[in-house]
Amino acid sequence: MAKEKVVLAYSGGLDTSIIMTWLKENYDYDVIAVCCNAGQKEDFAAIEKKALATGASKAITIDLREEFITDFIWPTLKAGAIYENEYMLGTSMARPLMAKKLVEVAQQEGAFYIAHGCTGKGNDQVRFETTIKALDPAIKIIAPWRFWDFESREDLLEYAASHNIPINQSEAKIYSRDENIWHISHEGGELENPWNEHYDTIHVLSVPPEKAPDEVTYVDIDFEAGVPVGIDGQKMGPIELLTKLNELGSKNGVGTADLIENRLVGMKSRGVYETPGGTILFAAHSALEKLILDRDTTQYKYIVAQKFAQLCYDGLWYTPLREAISAFVDETQKLVTGTVKMKLYKGSAVAAGRKSPNSLYSEEFATFSKDEVYNQSDAEGFINLFSLPLKIRAIQKQNKEGGAKLHEGLERKVLKGGDFVR
Repeated sequence: MAKEKVVLAYSGGLDTSIIMTWLKENYDYDVIAVCCNAGQKEDFAAIEKKALATGASKAITIDLREEFITDFIWPTLKAGAIYENEYMLGTSMARPLMAKKLVEVAQQEGAFYIAHGCTGKGNDQVRFETTIKALDPAIKIIAPWRFWDFESREDLLEYAASHNIPINQSEAKIYSRDENIWHISHEGGELENPWNEHYDTIHVLSVPPEKAPDEVTYVDIDFEAGVPVGIDGQKMGPIELLTKLNELGSKNGVGTADLIENRLVGMKSRGVYETPGGTILFAAHSALEKLILDRDTTQYKYIVAQKFAQLCYDGLWYTPLREAISAFVDETQKLVTGTVKMKLYKGSAVAAGRKSPNSLYSEEFATFSKDEVYNQSDAEGFINLFSLPLKIRAIQKQNKEGGAKLHEGLERKVLKGGDFVR
């Protein structure tokens, strides 16, 4: 009789390495290890080899970098979505895509189970499982951290040692990290005490700002319909472009955020995130939008961005609301085409210049010098109408306080639109 098949989200890290052996030991499943290449710096051939050596019946690596950028990062960038104004959603965006690929493999392989190594305290369990349920509700989910006997990563280290499972973590260096082409996150260890300053040695992608070069770096980023398409006048594909901006941001110490965030499951957590290229892109895209979008659209987009960020953070990517918001965002981006000159220096990334054929900025209207396109006397009538509700409210308030006769004539003049004070 054929064994039941389970698709395991496999990274070759501590948790999934243990789960591989644990599933074989406790359930005797036929385990298919799926490793998703989202741009993390790993030897994927070695990961596949390790999976097979520790019990997998099949090991599959899926390169999802370009799909990750075009179908998840760019929509989030166009929306301007940043969770709690600090977290650029690097892990949040990647998990739904990874879960989608796990479902596809399970369907191809005839597997009815998907296993993952997310803890019962984290957000990722929700992101994986809401996506799986949205795409194939018949698949059953195995989440060992929610019911096995291990209580800490120290327990996992002991299990790995007793079963000769090769792992990279140690009790001295026990950060939980997640890396992809957009960012790397760091949690655990000394970071669990929010009073502790994170060590410079935590950096993987970037240098600390203090160690960045003393010279300014300028980079021009070209956008078409809200999507970055080139650097310094040279057209680039999404992987090449983001990789280049990561290099520039890393060199200049850009994009490190040390923050306390509100997890979906109800607790606060502390993490250090390095998002070098993404930080540059968000600043550049925002600068270009301010040149092109009208005031009402700009301000409403801020509201939409907040909701988009929460949906993404909560793992609700494959939902009607997120899709509807993206449709709105795409409409706002039709004219967001142009170039932004970014200035990078010791951790900062600011727009030094921007230009667009669709700019609503007019030097003729905005100038403080003499102009022939704006009649400043027109402002008086505008202000009278704009402030009329406030004047009426003030008169009513004064009348209630006993000054009805004194203000009776003034009220009539105001209601007729007159300016009673010269």
